[in-house]
Order: sequence, then structure tokens, then C-alpha cells
Amino acid sequence: MAELKTQKNNASVVAFLGSIEDDQRKKDCFIVMELMKKITKSEPSMWGPSIVGFGSYHYKYASGREGDWFLCGFSPRKQSLTIYIMSGFSHYNEILGRLGKCKTSKSCLYINKLEQINLPVLEELISSSVEYLSKIK
Repeated sequence: MAELKTQKNNASVVAFLGSIEDDQRKKDCFIVMELMKKITKSEPSMWGPSIVGFGSYHYKYASGREGDWFLCGFSPRKQSLTIYIMSGFSHYNEILGRLGKCKTSKSCLYINKLEQINLPVLEELISSSVEYLSKIK
């Protein structure tokens, strides 16, 4: 079975975030980092060259593929700040309705500007996802 390309590594999260050229995106990332640290009670780690992840959980698919992944994370992509909600969004329609201006895909929340988001609702969304994943054994 092929190994995942994105692996947890020892690169410096602070150095990575410090290298972000857009000052507002950099500020937003540090805010999200502190929020995720508070929720997960975990220190951030780099996953691959551009994802900041917190905590971990073990998954196993029906196909037999299994591995470890972060509970929540984010990446300062060029187009938007991407927040990884690993449980997906199917359980969170009501929360999403209160969140603010964003887009979603399967497990990614795309935010152009953190100021367009209700931060207590973002905290509720991330907390709910982390709690859901923490129950997976």
C-alpha cells in the first residue's frame, strides 16, 4: 500500500507562519493556531510543507487502508485560509449557517478573511469536529 505523501515532520510551525508574505493572512493564521491549541490542548506540528496540524487520530477504511492524521489543522493557501474539519460538514449545517462568509468542500473550510467569520462559531465547529473524532477508536 502506498504511503501518504503528507507526513508529520519536525519543521518549525512558527518559522513557516512567519514566512507568510501577506500580513493579514499571517495574523489570521496565528489567531487560528491559538484557537486550535486551546481546543485540542496540543501543540501544532507541520504536516508536509504547508499544513499545520493539531493532535491525531487513527483511521481505518473498509478497504483496509489505515493511518494517523491530525484532528484539525489549517493551511495558508494563496486563495484562502484553508481550515481542515476532518469529520466533514454533514453534522454541522446549523453551525455553518451561523459561521459567516466561507466555502466548503468535503473536509475543507475556505475563508478569505478571518474578519468575515464569527470566531466563537468557528471555535464551536472545530470543537465539535475534534470531539467527534476523539470518539473514534
